[in-house]
Amino acid sequence: MNLTLKVWRQKNGQSAGHFDTYPARDVIEDMSFLEMLDVVNEDLIAAGKDPIAFDSDCREGICGMCSLVINGVPHGGHRGTATCQLHMRHFKDGETITIEPWRAEAFPIIKDVAVNRAAFDRIMQAGGFISVNTGGTPDGNAIPISKAVADKSMDAAACIGCGACVAACKNASAMLFVAAKVSQLNLLPQGEPEKHRRALAMVTQMDKEGFGSCTVTGSCEAVCPKEISLSFIAKLNRDYGIGALLGK
Repeated sequence: MNLTLKVWRQKNGQSAGHFDTYPARDVIEDMSFLEMLDVVNEDLIAAGKDPIAFDSDCREGICGMCSLVINGVPHGGHRGTATCQLHMRHFKDGETITIEPWRAEAFPIIKDVAVNRAAFDRIMQAGGFISVNTGGTPDGNAIPISKAVADKSMDAAACIGCGACVAACKNASAMLFVAAKVSQLNLLPQGEPEKHRRALAMVTQMDKEGFGSCTVTGSCEAVCPKEISLSFIAKLNRDYGIGALLGK
């Protein structure tokens, strides 16, 4: 399989960016998208050219590092699939593929298609934890939790923080990410005492980071590689509203 890549190249966040075109020759259909980029980069390095800078780590759909907009859709548009899980058999021989970074003010470009997502880290630091007093670690089964609640919390905890929801949203909103990270704790009895304060703190930090407002278009859920439900946004809105009323 031979392909043509149109790749966004940008030296740093202060430089102007542009698209460059590269051939991807003899691509094996069973390659992942990132493996294909590895081969293209090997050819660029052999030719004495600057390789394409992109993020990756686990390459198993766990870490959320593989942040690429492929043909206009974050992660390539296959339901429940991160870029590292996208295989080249989904493309046709001779096809032209456009590769861009996440485009959001809160995700400044580091180089090429690699962006800085430290804003997510600061949102987590604002309230994505359960405060505990020092002392012995309680037994894991000391607090009974129903299976329905545990399953719902785990559904929220599946979020890998990749930022595809932000990249897909016309407002660059981070509400799906924040909703998942708030809900995974607020649903559990351990997180109950701080749930309103947590929601208030994390949404406040999200706004400080420059993310846009949520208008519930559903584009975030559509591109989420872990298929996080929009229902978590509704729960976040309830927890945030009560927190704002209580001033917590």
